[in-house]
Amino acid sequence: MDQDFSGLGRGLELRHLRYFVAVAEELHFGRAAARLNLAQPPLSQQIRRLEAIVGAELLRRNSRSVELTAAGEAFLERARRTLRHVQEDVAEARRVGQGAQGVLRLGFAGSAILTVVPELLRRYRGAAPLAQLQLSESFTAQVVAGLLAGDLDAGLVRDADPAPGLSVRTLFTEPYVAVLPAHHPAADGADVDVSALRRDPFVYYPRSAGARAYEQPLSLCAAHGFRPVIAQEASQWLTILRLVGAGLGVSIAPACVRQVAPDSVVCLPLRGPELRSEIQFVQREGEARPLVRAFAELAGEVAQESV
Repeated sequence: MDQDFSGLGRGLELRHLRYFVAVAEELHFGRAAARLNLAQPPLSQQIRRLEAIVGAELLRRNSRSVELTAAGEAFLERARRTLRHVQEDVAEARRVGQGAQGVLRLGFAGSAILTVVPELLRRYRGAAPLAQLQLSESFTAQVVAGLLAGDLDAGLVRDADPAPGLSVRTLFTEPYVAVLPAHHPAADGADVDVSALRRDPFVYYPRSAGARAYEQPLSLCAAHGFRPVIAQEASQWLTILRLVGAGLGVSIAPACVRQVAPDSVVCLPLRGPELRSEIQFVQREGEARPLVRAFAELAGEVAQESV
């Protein structure tokens, strides 16, 4: 639908600008009409209408030639600029509507970066190069709090607690492993029974990371009749691994930590029934913005490919 630019002149429409630019570039009404797929008489009529709206002669024509007046030359530059801006605005609106442009504030749990999340971010950057991605690393509980407060648009978390107002989708799961100093008596085995850790102090992350994320690995110990003593706390798995390697204790961690484990640490599968940690995509319920939907769809695709 043509837009009425009443602020520029009553009755001025985008088609008037398109018609004028075609005639000004061709300097021939017949060629301009063919270019516009329009009959010549209506084109001439609309150019006269445009000149009446502008209040100045834009084209000087006779039976043999068409040329721009001084007013026409000035108006041509502005008409091209207006049409270009309209095209850019339409394209931008289309990209926003498709979820390819805008600002996406994404929170993520630190351990998620050891999974397929970097590949997801790489793919998203390629799929939506004009989208501005604002990343915020934190604990799962803080990501959830950021979503509820409206400070974040979406999150990639681990073992989140249920929260009213949030929609949580599991992308993939992974097992837990025992993290032992290389000199630990059980470090030479192919796997380890959790009960072998009964007398060891634990190096672990704080409960503020999230209640479920904190308690779920410890439930493996409870199933064997003990609750470990947390001797040291650290916020990052790399720090926990280094502390374990220094002999300050043992830990239970998602299997992905093997990627950053130093030589002073051994990560072994746990014997017995398997308990798996979940990497989840979380957003507010009823989220309808295309930018968030597009990221969620890509997250599901990348997670599915990793299975």
